[in-house]
This record gives sequence, C-alpha cells and structure tokens, in this order.
Amino acid sequence: MLIGYARVSTDEQDLSQQRSILQAAGCRRVYEEKVSGAKRDRPQLARLIDQLRADDVVTVTRLDRLARSTRDLLDIAEQLRGIGAGLRSLAEPWADTTSPAGRMVLTVFAGIAEFERTLIVERTGSGRVAARARGVRFGRPPKLTTEQIALARRLVDEGRSPREAARVLNVHVSTLYRAFALQVPKNDGSKS
Repeated sequence: MLIGYARVSTDEQDLSQQRSILQAAGCRRVYEEKVSGAKRDRPQLARLIDQLRADDVVTVTRLDRLARSTRDLLDIAEQLRGIGAGLRSLAEPWADTTSPAGRMVLTVFAGIAEFERTLIVERTGSGRVAARARGVRFGRPPKLTTEQIALARRLVDEGRSPREAARVLNVHVSTLYRAFALQVPKNDGSKS
C-alpha cells in the first residue's frame, strides 16, 4: 500500500497541494504535519512509521518533505527497511527503494555519509591530540585545586573523616574520593 507523508514548516503554509499530489499518485492514507523538518520529534511521522507493515511504501512529493539532511534521510530509510517497507519520492525518481537502482543510490549515499563521519571522527581525534600536546584540558575544570586536595589529605591524615574534610572544602565527599584516587601516591621509600 502507498502511504503518503506531507509536511510544511509553519502553520501558515498549506498542505493541500502535497495532499492532492500524493492522493493522485495512489496513496490510500496521507499523514500530515506542520513542523520544521529539522526537528527529530515529528509525531505524525512517528505514527506513520509505527503503523507501517511490510511491503508498504512511504511516498513523499519531495525528499526535503521527509528529511532535511542526508543523515536523517538515511536513518528514516533504514527504519523503513527494517520494517520491510519502501520509500519513494515523486520528484526524485532515483529515490525509490522499491527498485534495485533506488536501493543502490541510497546505499551509495549511506556509504558517503559513513565516510564523512569517519573523516570527522579522525579529524576530531587528531585535533584533540594536538590540543592536549599544547596543554589544553578537556572536560569540566577540576572542582579542587592541588592545594585543596593536599589540605584535605592532611585533614584526613590528622584524623578527620573524609566527609568532614569535604565539608570544610564545600564539596561532596565523592568529589574528594575521586580527587584522592586521581592523585599519584607518594613514594615513601618502602618496598611492597
């Protein structure tokens, strides 16, 4: 069964043209919504996908009605494939996963998207290594300075509980335990 999906970005826009085109193409049902395509949370699209059966074909007037990015398009196409449903765009005949050529084109797009993700991960990793070499620290700044950790250690060594030492430094006791665990133990000269 052909099932249509029509979307416009704002309440002021009209869905009637998409609805007419989808019905003329043979769609028995048309799910409609007025929401930005950039939003991941699209209730009517989720409802459409939930009600799909194997061999149904989700039909759109143009791919940008379904997804705003290649990644989103591939994610949706993968969801449909998992159900056993197809995808067809009326304006882009190459985007028809019910045909071998359409499946091949989407496979090529998926390969390109994965290649781009791999390059981004590699560049990000190289950038982080270079930044660390320059002394850049990542993550949250430490809650305690080296001096505060030393003070806490001294308080605990003098008999105060870690909880009391944490209260003095105005931090949670687990923060203090983490700081102690990250600190390199002092070499007192004894052998283990």
